[in-house]
Amino acid sequence: MRLALGTVQFGLPYGIANRGGRVARSTAAAILALAKRGGIDVLDTAIAYGDSEACLGEVGTDDFRVVTKLPAPPETCTDVATWVWEQAQGSLHRLGQSSVYGLLLHRAQQLAGPDGKTLARALHALKDDGLVRKIGVSIYSPAELDAAMPVCRPDLIQAPFNVVDRRLVTSGWLDRLHGEGVEIHVRSAFLQGLLLMPRADVPQKFSPWNDLWDRWHTWLADHRDMSAVQACLAYPLSFKQIDRVVVGVDTAAQLEQLMVAEAVASAIDLPDLACNDERLINPSHWNSLETDA
Repeated sequence: MRLALGTVQFGLPYGIANRGGRVARSTAAAILALAKRGGIDVLDTAIAYGDSEACLGEVGTDDFRVVTKLPAPPETCTDVATWVWEQAQGSLHRLGQSSVYGLLLHRAQQLAGPDGKTLARALHALKDDGLVRKIGVSIYSPAELDAAMPVCRPDLIQAPFNVVDRRLVTSGWLDRLHGEGVEIHVRSAFLQGLLLMPRADVPQKFSPWNDLWDRWHTWLADHRDMSAVQACLAYPLSFKQIDRVVVGVDTAAQLEQLMVAEAVASAIDLPDLACNDERLINPSHWNSLETDA
């Protein structure tokens, strides 16, 4: 099973298609139970995901490898190494674990800043102490790796990757990371649900890319034997260099659908939807589209 379960929905109402808000504890427990039965063994969370870590700690994560993420140190922080240690201890306490599989910097740019080397040493210290098995970074663009890699060679990276955002491949970083033995997790296979919306439901603020949506939905209409979910998952899963595809769900039924889609994924001839426009492929820019539309 190459799916990993993203748990941002356990702590925050997340995603452009989200209508149900934050996942209830009972629902989270049902989702984790199904994930365990289905062979999913990696959970993705972060300190910044509301009370996601606390939710996981309450439900129980003993049968999973947990990857969590550190936010940027506050500007008032004068002892970055101690701050990193305290943040890691807080995560372990909330998760109810003595160690985690992975600890990532939520912003890879931190390594290029004045505290970059201190952050790298602090991460390595946690690894040396057995509190973390793998250290690394979460990125929004492969270009961030140009500055991060010389400061702290990651054991694990997480990056966006989907049929629209193909930069991990086109930049050459996918092959390079794989060749250096870095574990690769990708997220945003559905572009926060945008790729799963019916054509008529795509918000007006995304109209600058109408041609892209038209090509996508024309392809889906011509391939009715394959759902949008199956097609979106098939793309990242077709790259053997990718170790895990992180997916988030609001219900156990959604996870069941994704596990079925993963099981039948196969190489398919998808339309060329590649786009490098940050306004579309980086969801952090979507709010600004409101005023542009």
